[in-house]
Amino acid sequence: MNNKYSAEPFRIKMVEPIKETTRAEREMLLKNAGYNPFSLKSEDVYIDLLTDSGTGAMSQEQWSAMILGDEAYAGSKSFYKLDAVVKNITGYKYMMPVHQGRGAEQVFLPQLVTKPGMVYISNIHFDTTRAHVELAGARAIDSVIKECFIMDHYHPFKGNFDLEKLESIILEKGADHVAGIIMTLTNNSAGGQPVSMENIKAVRKIALKYNIKTIIDGARYAENAYFIKQREKGYENKAIIDIAREMCSYADAFLMSAKKDGLVNMGGLIVINDDEALFNKCKERAIPYEGFPTYGGMNGRDIEAMAVGLMEALDERYLKYRIDQVRYLGDRLREAGIPIQYPIGGHAVFVDCKQVAPHIPPHQFPALAVCNALYLEAGIRAVEIGSLLMGRDPDTHENVPTEMEYMRLTIPRRVYTYRHMDVIADAMIHVYEHRNELKGYEFVYEPPMLRHFTATFKIKD
Repeated sequence: MNNKYSAEPFRIKMVEPIKETTRAEREMLLKNAGYNPFSLKSEDVYIDLLTDSGTGAMSQEQWSAMILGDEAYAGSKSFYKLDAVVKNITGYKYMMPVHQGRGAEQVFLPQLVTKPGMVYISNIHFDTTRAHVELAGARAIDSVIKECFIMDHYHPFKGNFDLEKLESIILEKGADHVAGIIMTLTNNSAGGQPVSMENIKAVRKIALKYNIKTIIDGARYAENAYFIKQREKGYENKAIIDIAREMCSYADAFLMSAKKDGLVNMGGLIVINDDEALFNKCKERAIPYEGFPTYGGMNGRDIEAMAVGLMEALDERYLKYRIDQVRYLGDRLREAGIPIQYPIGGHAVFVDCKQVAPHIPPHQFPALAVCNALYLEAGIRAVEIGSLLMGRDPDTHENVPTEMEYMRLTIPRRVYTYRHMDVIADAMIHVYEHRNELKGYEFVYEPPMLRHFTATFKIKD
């Protein structure tokens, strides 16, 4: 590592031993897991890159705040502390906590689905968002710029909406059949790619033209704000929190899994700008599913930690280190000739498995093959973001075609060191050098929804 990458802006005060296994053991463990990395025990994983959701390390300030947690069922002081922080960041009037991001989705998304045949449009829906859109009785349509799919092409904001396509979808479906426009910041499935403020403004302008609600999926909104500061003219001297507030000003609602840019192990948010009637409908649905609106299925300790973590995630020193560490891993892979989404995103490095394993067709899941090879090589667990994750069309039941077959190397926040990044890079380089040996997979068990979480497989002969 050299000075082009920031060092960790913290000291490590507590450590957790991690287990090492032999290749023979990993072969048995993976087979017993049905060749699905989700089904591996975490103790059998050496470096865990499955997700950045709830896997980060909390600060001493967060741990000390947890002691103050108020366990009141309704109206706790912990809630009002979180309420003040969230309203300060977003500028919105109404807030309720939920247990995680999918809690926010299952409470909020059905509220805007008022008739059959409705759709949500996003730059790209992530897996749980797509599932909750479908569970609400709507359909999910993606509208991301074409540059997103040109892996080696540099574009500073590959997560952007294709504005022309967005408006054409609205005209085709009819504005009254568009439940909402979901701006995913950063755009996870595009490779953790940011969305520019210019694009966010333009989406808002289109939405207002057709009287459509705009919703921010803000799981990684702080990382998106940092990229805007780094890459968009006019924002280089602005504070991260001010950029975040401006982003929020172009939406009607903000849904968040706080397990990412809230730096907590559990928690989420529903935040609504000024629509009291919509907020009241969300409260009514939240009570039977999430709990009373001032605790949202969480205890006071978690709420206190979230209030602190939301502000810590806006610290520019932290964000610089965070983005640099991911970039370091991506740079090492690029230098070895491994095809990845470029420029490197905020929370993960996305390896293009279409190019790594072109001999494996999409229905045999090339990215899953690369994930499993990486685990066998070094005990590193990654996740497939491709044909397996996209699932089946809810109407035709055919596999949804996708231009992306990614393996996502997702970096937990404040957990691993740069030396761990080297171990990951060395192992992935070895897998890449032996890529012609990779084999595809076929289902043994396929669940009807969110199949990638619990499906089991066998190696294709």
